[in-house]
Amino acid sequence: MLYYLYQLQDVFSPLRIFQYITLRSFLAATTAFIITVLIAPWAIKKLAQLKYGQYVRNGEGEKEVFELHGHKQGTPTMGGLIIIAAVFISTILWSPITNVPIYLTLATLIYMGAVGFLDDYTKIKGQTSQGLSARRKFFFQILWGLIIGTLLFIIPETKELAKCLMVPFLKNPLFTGMPLIAVLIFSSIVITGASNATNLTDGLDGLAIGCTISVTMAYMVLAYVAGNTILSNYLLVPYVPGCGEITIFCGALLGASLGFLWYNCHPAQVFMGDTGSLAIGGSIAMIALLVKQELLLLIIGGVFVMESISVILQVTSYRYRGGKRIFLMAPIHHHFEKKGWSETQVTIRFWIISIICAIIGLATLKIR
Repeated sequence: MLYYLYQLQDVFSPLRIFQYITLRSFLAATTAFIITVLIAPWAIKKLAQLKYGQYVRNGEGEKEVFELHGHKQGTPTMGGLIIIAAVFISTILWSPITNVPIYLTLATLIYMGAVGFLDDYTKIKGQTSQGLSARRKFFFQILWGLIIGTLLFIIPETKELAKCLMVPFLKNPLFTGMPLIAVLIFSSIVITGASNATNLTDGLDGLAIGCTISVTMAYMVLAYVAGNTILSNYLLVPYVPGCGEITIFCGALLGASLGFLWYNCHPAQVFMGDTGSLAIGGSIAMIALLVKQELLLLIIGGVFVMESISVILQVTSYRYRGGKRIFLMAPIHHHFEKKGWSETQVTIRFWIISIICAIIGLATLKIR
């Protein structure tokens, strides 16, 4: 809403600075950080009072997880509500209310956060590590992917680009004129894959939120480029009308993530839960779809991809190779814990990998 202060520039000329995306992105990040840092102590206390605490797996075949992280049982979870609130308020404050990409991204944040909340609440209520069934969770994620794919296919600003498939290192689309069914399938895969990958990464204090920061910064740059006619033409990336405002959302997510990390770093005072991980993963996927850099997410979100692949390989090997495992534990961050790395070592080293992946992803803009 504060974006519209620029309209008073005739009364007070310095107000024209509120037209600039760069300034508003910085202000959105600052606002989200302050909101998160200020409300987190109250929220953590409230979650503890409601007994919304983390349940650590301790069933048959899950003793190894409990041995590593049993001491975290009871730590307040659902902290993703803090992130969602901070991002939503900051984005609304610093972006135009008529921007379609902003609507779609905020809607994804809230929808996926609601799915995660339902999953977390089911776990807490039943005092179990099993929340929503995989089938139900996939249903909600795929449903949203179908809705988003349909909207992208019919909205004037995105309908032509929605039919294209951009590939890193290529300046022209690999495919153009994709039919609606292809767009729907692709959107569902991107949203479901990214949200679940983020969810799998959220297993150590600060791990997922730290990787979120580097991924968000990379897509912040990509959104700004995609929404700028000069830069998009120079770097040979698709120009998406109005997409520059997604930079504001990225700024808000960056600020909220930094604020949340303040309380989520080891030893964590609060966990984001599925409420936060699904909301963050879904939002990042939505941004990737809007700026037409979906496949680049495989590079920029390298840690998330690595975590997902480790689980897929482990499950496949166990099922089809007579119970044999590839890793000591999966997701892969637990493998390194079993190898003797401390939780902090795993987290920081994975952050480093995430930063490198983000830099490599951005470097592809010049390799076309």
